[in-house]
Amino acid sequence: MVGSRRTVRIGRVAVSYIVSGPENAPPVVLLHGGGFDATTVSWRDVRPALSESFRVYALDWPGYGESDPPERTPTTEYYIEVLDGFLDAVGVEQPALVGVSLGGGIALGYALAHPARVHRLVAIDSHGLGSTVPGHPITLILGVSLSTPLWWLVRRSRLLALLSVCLTVHPSNITADLLNDVLVQLERPDATDAWQAFQRAELDRWGVRTNYVDVLHTLSVPTLFVHGEHDAFVPVDWAQRAAMLVPSVELRVLSECGHWAPRERPDAVVDVVRPFLASVDDRGK
Repeated sequence: MVGSRRTVRIGRVAVSYIVSGPENAPPVVLLHGGGFDATTVSWRDVRPALSESFRVYALDWPGYGESDPPERTPTTEYYIEVLDGFLDAVGVEQPALVGVSLGGGIALGYALAHPARVHRLVAIDSHGLGSTVPGHPITLILGVSLSTPLWWLVRRSRLLALLSVCLTVHPSNITADLLNDVLVQLERPDATDAWQAFQRAELDRWGVRTNYVDVLHTLSVPTLFVHGEHDAFVPVDWAQRAAMLVPSVELRVLSECGHWAPRERPDAVVDVVRPFLASVDDRGK
């Protein structure tokens, strides 16, 4: 399903999104990740499949895709405010939130802060599940000290862009289409600026600012964690720990999958997410 590309203004920022699916179907909001991502990258195959049963809203975060740059430092809290403004702007009440990586952390933060506004929550390879800097040791260096020159090189080198993708996904899931979609995003004049600013605000020598582990036991929204078995950036045992803390929760671990499950194994993601979103809400029972 192609969908319709639209724009809403949140503060001074024009936020672009794609809406698709039956108008009266239950609403689902898709939240992409950081780096070289955009809604057309992470949700390329998942959005059309979910749109068969749901009214799907897939936005580009400020600084990504076809949206304007953020109007201030893009922290997790800033993007939670953007999401709140987006739901108001498009008139969506109690949607299901489905987020990957950075988008998963934003969805988690929003559900913790506004549980009455969220019907169900799906966090895929999610940020916010630990305090240390996970994954490759180079992550902290890339994020804090050498971010700008290294991302400048990635934007100008197909080889370095491929290497970045290889660090993110399972080797069996690297395709020419995925690399091409990443390269399209890197052609944006301010590509990765928002991500670099987020990393500088999010990472320090002690680790990661956004960590919900201590409050996950208060999460009252029915939650599904989906995680790649070979995620090199958010260890799968973090998702397993989170699943032990959330009161109403399911966990699905996908084999032969890295950090980008919606793009690596979209059919598997749809197969576990669609029935979870369609199941009866059991809050308060």
